[in-house]
Amino acid sequence: MPVQLHGELDARDLKLAIVVSRFNTPITERLLAGALEAIAECGGDVDNLPVAHVPGALELGVVARHFAEVGSVDAVICLGCVIRGKTGHYETVVDGTRQALTHVAVETGVPILFGVLTVENKDQALERTDAARKHHAGADAARGAIEMANLLKKIDDA
Repeated sequence: MPVQLHGELDARDLKLAIVVSRFNTPITERLLAGALEAIAECGGDVDNLPVAHVPGALELGVVARHFAEVGSVDAVICLGCVIRGKTGHYETVVDGTRQALTHVAVETGVPILFGVLTVENKDQALERTDAARKHHAGADAARGAIEMANLLKKIDDA
């Protein structure tokens, strides 16, 4: 019978880091609040959690990589918000951010969670960061990081 491995939502023994974009601050502050709440609900120590603020979504990858390589973290949660405008810049930012964060995760072996909203308008962003909502984007990214970090620990112990 195969051995089934699942990551638990238990942040007590994890070292997590958050990188959050300042661009679209009203939204990214809500993402950050949701992530911190989810970490605390899972037993994590949010008082000593490093939270790095970067100018925009494209800068998330550099700091995520630094945390992954020298920060001895179990996972990095990246938070941002890209709202479509009237130019092609939206696709450039979304694709560049996605590629950078995926590259960091694959190259370092550290889970890098993509908590970057890619939306058509501010109303969609507000909806996805509503604290009363079951699936809050910031909280979902934090829970994903906790689950992945614990899954990798189980794989290491298997």
